[in-house]
Amino acid sequence: MSNGEQRRVRVLVVDDSALVRKTISDALSQDPEIEVVGSACDPYVAREKIVALDPDVLTLDLEMPRMDGLTFLRILMQHHPLPVVVVSSLTQAGSRMALEALDAGAVDVLGKPGSTSVGDLAGQLAFHVKAAAASTRFRSRRLREPLTAAQAQTVPAPAVAAPGMVGRGDARQLIVIGSSTGGIEALRTVLSRLPEEVPPIAVVQHISPYFSKVVAERLDAVCPFSVREAEDGMPLRRGTCLIAPGDHHLTVRWDGDGYRAQLGQGPAVHHCRPSVDVLFNSAAEAGGRRVVAALLTGMGRDGAVGMQAIHKAGGVTIAEHEQTCIVYGMPRAAIELGVVDMVVPLPLVAETILEAVARKPS
Repeated sequence: MSNGEQRRVRVLVVDDSALVRKTISDALSQDPEIEVVGSACDPYVAREKIVALDPDVLTLDLEMPRMDGLTFLRILMQHHPLPVVVVSSLTQAGSRMALEALDAGAVDVLGKPGSTSVGDLAGQLAFHVKAAAASTRFRSRRLREPLTAAQAQTVPAPAVAAPGMVGRGDARQLIVIGSSTGGIEALRTVLSRLPEEVPPIAVVQHISPYFSKVVAERLDAVCPFSVREAEDGMPLRRGTCLIAPGDHHLTVRWDGDGYRAQLGQGPAVHHCRPSVDVLFNSAAEAGGRRVVAALLTGMGRDGAVGMQAIHKAGGVTIAEHEQTCIVYGMPRAAIELGVVDMVVPLPLVAETILEAVARKPS
């Protein structure tokens, strides 16, 4: 390999279906930055091939013979941790298992291709595999610079919101959040720390269809306010958070006395639907300077241009610090564009949002 040639991401495909293994392998092989080094029909075969082939990333089915994928994932993370993208059946039961897989250490979750053509699958799967390979979770911490107070650029923020702090603003206050790889756990960290009477929140997380509803239910269980999967025309009011459904763009519009959600299936933006840029651009138009936007962990550039629109409209823009990002792509793109007001580590994002809301004039 020449010095100028980038090392390809080496992938091992694990699935009990020969057809799915071939479909995933063929899809990934279309990307010149990815090399499929092998496949395995169950965790026992996968274990031997991991040792022999030393892959960078695994794609993993959850329902397999001899040992289920979730059990294998937990063992893997304990003894030989490496980035895993779960490829799960697009059912409610499969989605709940996939959520458990994220808890067990998987980087990302995608829907099982089924009858999907290789061409349709290729771009999406390759994107998520490369994002998993870029995950900082599996790098030696010695290679990462420690977080400093100067780098964090944090604003003074209370550990707990004072009563009434988030109730001073007008009805057009709006919080928008974008995230991708590693974002589900990041969203749980941020949203669970916000108070019940928080201004309306709209979220885009790059996610597969059917999985978004389960994610919304999980977040609703840990937050003091209502978290729901967005529906077209649904009102977005104080004490409510709407999550964009998979495969649908989410936008917000002002409807005279409150915000309403709008869903659409327009073209993907940055290979993503839902897209953070689409949400952020609509928020800039609908809420202007009353908007507070946060961009969390994720691969690619989605959200940077939308954050630029919010910044130009006078809203407050916040990006997660590199040190806490699972993948430092989306926040970095916005920072490099020069449109981020504050860069803070994940544990301080909620407090920074509240401080920005409290300081924002009505």
